[in-house]
Amino acid sequence: MLSKLWTTLAAAAIGLTALGSCALGGDTIKIGHYGSLTGAEATFGRSTDNGIKLAVEEINATGGVSVGGKKFKVELVSDDTEGKPEKAGTVVTKLITKDKVVAVLGEVASSVSLQGAPVCQEYGIPMITPSSTNPDVTKVGDMIFRVCFIDPFQGLACAQFARNDLKFSKVAILFDQASAYSVGLKDEFGKALNKLGGKIVSEQAYTKGASDFNAQLARIRETGPEAIFIPGYYSDVANIALQARKLGMTMPLLGGDGWDSEELAKNAGDAIDGCFYSNHYAPDQPTEIIKTFVGKYKAKFGGVPDGLAALGYDAANLLFDAMARAKSAGGTDLRAAIAASKNFKGVTGTITLNQDRDAVKPVVIVERKGGAWGFRAAIEPK
Repeated sequence: MLSKLWTTLAAAAIGLTALGSCALGGDTIKIGHYGSLTGAEATFGRSTDNGIKLAVEEINATGGVSVGGKKFKVELVSDDTEGKPEKAGTVVTKLITKDKVVAVLGEVASSVSLQGAPVCQEYGIPMITPSSTNPDVTKVGDMIFRVCFIDPFQGLACAQFARNDLKFSKVAILFDQASAYSVGLKDEFGKALNKLGGKIVSEQAYTKGASDFNAQLARIRETGPEAIFIPGYYSDVANIALQARKLGMTMPLLGGDGWDSEELAKNAGDAIDGCFYSNHYAPDQPTEIIKTFVGKYKAKFGGVPDGLAALGYDAANLLFDAMARAKSAGGTDLRAAIAASKNFKGVTGTITLNQDRDAVKPVVIVERKGGAWGFRAAIEPK
């Protein structure tokens, strides 16, 4: 009981410290980012960090972010989880207690966010995940938000595209059994495809980092699927695609936003031609906001921004927009302002946060064709 009381008092003190620094006339406000800056999915964390950095640079160029009627320069503190869930709690605790951030952005992976979110909730510091799509992430508490769609909708969109656009009725699934993201997306896709009159003919599991998928692929081949749905991360998908083609399996592979990395095409080559995955945006979508973002990102970082970069950019800018509407930088006031976000014009779409603190927005489908990924379709939420 005393331990719980001490934690509550400590959390309140941290919130007051952050608020007090603004009230006392300090000219800087800190936000934190925790992500996989190294490790197996490092492109996720680095892209997200780049998107956030671009947003911070832009807001500071205008004089800073408005909080309670006064402008403050934004200082970004980024810390590395290495993509490991067990590191998330320590990293987020440091951002809050040592670095004194007033809000936290992150993580990419749902499994990691599920470990970092309870820390933000406990200390009363708002957290916005750019890209954790598992529904359980925001269920942690009222301090936790996201600017991405959630897996029930992503799974539905993938199933609708497979069934209605590609006209597939028999689909196999190969998923990462240790990933909350992969398991959740697998379940949602399967349920949706069945409701649409399709059938899951085989469901095979693997563990992240495995090197041999031949046994699972051979079992899938025996069932004669028209496509294979692989709701995993790019680091595994490349090996799966190469091994599938060596086994003579030429059917399209379908995936979720975990495929979104230039490393996938680099490592898989022609093995992913004719494949599709769901994403948060496509750089070649013909909208002015995307053209402007892509141009700015290229000028600063020298490459085409992926969906993770766009989501990092949107998460930071939605936070700045909420800060300008908040009474103060205190956790309760900032939380209320974030929760009230409606029709925010982001690179990844117009974002409205619902009562569950989830973003209501479209899913984009991209296709690998002619050696490049390109926009194929956008599926709007009903």
